[in-house]
Parts: sequence; structure tokens; C-alpha cells
Amino acid sequence: MSGKEGRLQDEGSRVQVVVAGGTAGLISRFIVAPLDVVKIRLQLQSHSLSDPLLFARRDLQGGPTYKGTIPTMRHILAHEGIPGLWKGNVPAEMLYVLYSAAQFTAYRAVSVGMKHFHETTGIKAWPHADSFIAGASAGAAATAATYPLDLLRTRFAAQGNGPDRVYTNLRGAVRDIARDEGVRGFFRGLGPALIQIAPYMGAFFACYEGLKPVTGQIAETVLSSAMGQRVGVNAGAGAGDAVAGVTAAVMAKTFVFPLDLVRKRIQVQGPTRSRYVHKNIPVYEGGVARTLQTILRTEGVRGLYRGLTVSLMKAAPANAITVWTYERVLRLLIRMDESNKTANVEASL
Repeated sequence: MSGKEGRLQDEGSRVQVVVAGGTAGLISRFIVAPLDVVKIRLQLQSHSLSDPLLFARRDLQGGPTYKGTIPTMRHILAHEGIPGLWKGNVPAEMLYVLYSAAQFTAYRAVSVGMKHFHETTGIKAWPHADSFIAGASAGAAATAATYPLDLLRTRFAAQGNGPDRVYTNLRGAVRDIARDEGVRGFFRGLGPALIQIAPYMGAFFACYEGLKPVTGQIAETVLSSAMGQRVGVNAGAGAGDAVAGVTAAVMAKTFVFPLDLVRKRIQVQGPTRSRYVHKNIPVYEGGVARTLQTILRTEGVRGLYRGLTVSLMKAAPANAITVWTYERVLRLLIRMDESNKTANVEASL
């Protein structure tokens, strides 16, 4: 990738990267929040109406049975209203802002460090290997730093209304978890989260950086053809960034989805397990491997992919919006900074 346009690795100051990353996370989260709630509800459901044998074996009393993205969304709207689709949005917004800021900051820092390493040692990097390493490192660091907010988001999204309401507010949830489960309670499922996020973010950024030049060129060609004249690189950059983000997100999310499902199942373990909308969430004892084995034994391979469709529906626009917003906000901040410097120089003359 050449030139200043479109580079995530080394553009902008640290403050500009934090602001751009936080803004991108804030906007992205609010838009995809309903899909996130639906995904969590489907992931926590250990039974399926489309599997008669499995359905017959389950004790389904005390909780709804969801089937598909749209019916699940309709069920939530009918029983919990519009606010039900944004349950857990407060900790989720905090999570996405802090996570995105930490992620892009770490990604930039590792990328610059890798670039310096290659320049100093003369060792050539494999194609997109630096993007993978930077993405994996950034994802792991951001996940560990913001994990309690991720757990709170999941628990709020999993609870219903009225008697099914486990936590009344964020402050009460923090107090109850600290009292009943201790500090470790805030980090349930951190293991699968870290195992998942490193390859996910590594694959996402590697795919994104590799695809962006190609998708940008394709977008430029398509726009030029549609308008009957050459539109230039900048015109196709936005569409190219979005397409690259969508494609990279779908590829990476499908690869690591079972670990994401395991993380959600573990996050709602503990003393409140039977109080959520799904009151028959199984007990999972042991680590990631044992939980995976249990789900495979009781639900089959398809059990590891519950909610994959809505997850992809969410991941594609979420990541596309995130990287598109990040790139635009960062460039705006850089231009504003350059304008201010120019104005200060002219004023001093």
C-alpha cells in the first residue's frame, strides 16, 4: 500500500487515533445493537425447533424458543418493546468506544514497531504478516482491557423484563457481581475471548489491508463506468474501504464463531444462570475445550454455530462502519490539524 491515502498503520497522532477509533466504535455499536441482542439470545439457546430429536430431549419450560433472526426480533419487540433491542447498550457503548480506541491505538503502535523492526534489521516481512500480528495483538490487548464491559453487555442482553429482570441498572449489576462472584466473576469466559480475538482480529486486519487496494480500484472502475468519466482514486476509496471491511469481517467471523458462542455461554454461568430469558442454560464446567466437547456431544456441530447468520449480518456492517468511520474521522482530524498549523504559521509572519 503506497501513499498517505487509506493507511491504518502509521497515520495520525496518538490522540487522533484514539478519537477516531472511539468515534467509530460509538457509531457502529448504536447502529448494530439490535442485531447484537438477537445474536446473544440465539447463542444462549441450546435447543432448536428445526432439530426434532434435540427439541424432544430438552426441558424447554420457562423460556422462549427462537428460530431465525427476524422472528427473534419480532418476539423481542412483542414482549419487551423497542428498548428490548437495545438492552445492554450502555455498557456496550462504553465497551465499543474504549475497545475501538484501544484496538486502533495498539494496532498503530505494533504496526509502527514492526515497520521499524524491518527497517532496522533488514528482514523482509511476509505479505500481510505484519497486519496479522498487529491485528491479533491489538485485539487481545483491547479485549483484556475492556472484558468486564463485554460480560455486562451479554448479561443485560440475556435478561428479560419484569420477573425475568436480573439487574436493574449498571451500577447494581457491578455491585451484585462483585458481591456474589468476586472479581473473577467479571472475567468469566476471558479464555475463549482471547483465544478467539487474536486469530479473528489478525485475520480481519490481514484481509482488510490485503483487500483494500483491490476493492478501492474496483470501486473506482465501477463508479467511473457508471458516471461515464474517470472519478479518481479518492472517489472510490470510501466504497473500497467498506467492501474490504465487510469481506474481511465475514471471513474472519465465520472462522472463529464457535469460540464466540462458547464465550457467551460461559459469561452467563454463575448464580444468575437460571434467571435469564433462557432459564435452561446448561452448566458448563471446565475450560474452553470441555465446553466445546459438551456442546458437540449434546447439540452437534450446528450447536456451535447458533446465531451465525445474524452474527455475520452484524459483523459485516459493524466492521465496515467502524473502519469507514475511523478512516474518515482520522483524515478529518489530520486535515484540521494541518490547517491549524498553517494558520498559526501565517499568523506569525
